[in-house]
Amino acid sequence: MPGSSLWLLPPPSSPLNSLLTSLIAQTSSHFSSPHLFIPHVTLTSSISPSTYASDPQAWLDSLPLPPSSSVSVTFGELESRDIFVQKLFILVKKDGVKELGKVCRRVVNGYDDKDGLGAEKWAEDEYMSHLSLLYHDCPVLSPPDISTIENLVLKAGVSLEGKGELGGWTGGKVVLVATDKPIEDWAPIAERTL
Repeated sequence: MPGSSLWLLPPPSSPLNSLLTSLIAQTSSHFSSPHLFIPHVTLTSSISPSTYASDPQAWLDSLPLPPSSSVSVTFGELESRDIFVQKLFILVKKDGVKELGKVCRRVVNGYDDKDGLGAEKWAEDEYMSHLSLLYHDCPVLSPPDISTIENLVLKAGVSLEGKGELGGWTGGKVVLVATDKPIEDWAPIAERTL
């Protein structure tokens, strides 16, 4: 993936951290994918490393992120797309993360216009908020394959209707990840709690 990315993680105290980490491991194992990653909602990608230069933490701290109370992740159904990093994911209702995604997209070259219309249009037309469970170089998953993982998700107690403590979260932590490196090296280089 070119450049770096901003991700939204569950709050550190959320039980979803361990549950989703386990589900990602189980899903990857089930489909023989070697790729493991931190549970997250991608806010934006393609951030040039020159944007944050030698002090990624100061750069992240300078972003005008909305308050925790205005950011909510609400889970929806499982889907699969023919995109490596979206091979299987939990759809996230866009309304709760769109404003945060828009603010984050403005740091990408070409979306930083003064009136914000580039980022606004991107958030409306292109941003697809989701939480991946599988990165894999395979075809789109079949309905029976999706159903198998849905059973694992539901058995773990995660709500795909966005209900309760395991149906999403409010606030969280925004992290900067150098996603131009190999997946096994994807780790936060800066973080900020909302």
